[in-house]
Amino acid sequence: MRCIAIANQKGGAAKTTTTVNLAAALAEQARRVLVVDLDPQGNSTDWLGVVGAGRGVFEFLTGQASLADVTIGSTTANIDVVAATRALQGIERALASEVGSELTLRRKLRAPEAAGWDYMLIDTPPTLGILTLNGLTAARELIVPVETHVLALQGVAQLIETFIAVRERLNPELALAGVVACRVDSRTRHSADVVERLRGTFKGTMYRTEIRENIRLAEAPSFRRPILQYDPRSSGAADYRALAAEVLAQETDDKTSLRAAD
Repeated sequence: MRCIAIANQKGGAAKTTTTVNLAAALAEQARRVLVVDLDPQGNSTDWLGVVGAGRGVFEFLTGQASLADVTIGSTTANIDVVAATRALQGIERALASEVGSELTLRRKLRAPEAAGWDYMLIDTPPTLGILTLNGLTAARELIVPVETHVLALQGVAQLIETFIAVRERLNPELALAGVVACRVDSRTRHSADVVERLRGTFKGTMYRTEIRENIRLAEAPSFRRPILQYDPRSSGAADYRALAAEVLAQETDDKTSLRAAD
C-alpha cells in the first residue's frame, strides 16, 4: 500500500480537492483507496458522501476503536473513508499526555488490517499541529498541492522546512512524491509566473499535470460527488485523471525522493 499525505500549511491550497478527486481517479483505475480525514473541518468526509458518522479518526487515534470499526464505504466505488467527526476537534487535549503523540497514527497503521487497500490518502489540516504531524509521520510519501498565487509560495517554503524536520527527527522514510499546481488560471500572467517559479524550484518533483481553475470542480462538493462523477467530461475531471496517471506511473519509479528540497 502506498501511504500518501496531502499537505500544505496554507489554507485554500486545494488539499481536500486533491485528496478527494485523486482518490476518485485512482479508484476509477481499479485501485482500492482509503481516505483518512485528519482535518477537523471534515470536508473530505462530507464531499465523499459520508454523513453522520458516529466514530472516526478520533476514536481510532485514542484507541477506542480499530481501523475496521471506523472504516466507512463512500458513495464512490473503491473508496473507503475514516471520517473526521466533531470529536476530532478535541484530539490535542486527548493526546496531550501520550508520549510520542505525533507517532500515534503511524503506530496504529502498522496493524495487519491496514493492508487492505492499494492507496491511503491522508488529508491534513492547514496548520502545523498534532494532526498534521501525525499525517506526515505515518505517510511514506507527500504530495503538495499549491494554489498558483504568489502568496502561496511562502506556505510551500514553510512546508518543505517541516518536511525536512520530520524526515530528520520522526520519519526518515518520508519522500516528496511531487508538487502539483492547482487553481491554474491560464488567462492570467500571474498564474503562469507562479507555475514557472514552482517548476524552477522543484524541477523533477513537480508533476507535469496542472489542475486548471474550473467552475464545475468548485460545484462538486455541494453535490457530495467527486468531479469524475459530477462532470466526467469537465477539465477538472481530465486534470485529475492525468494526475492519477502520473501517480500510478510512480508505482514502478524509484526516483521518488527529496530531490527538490535538498
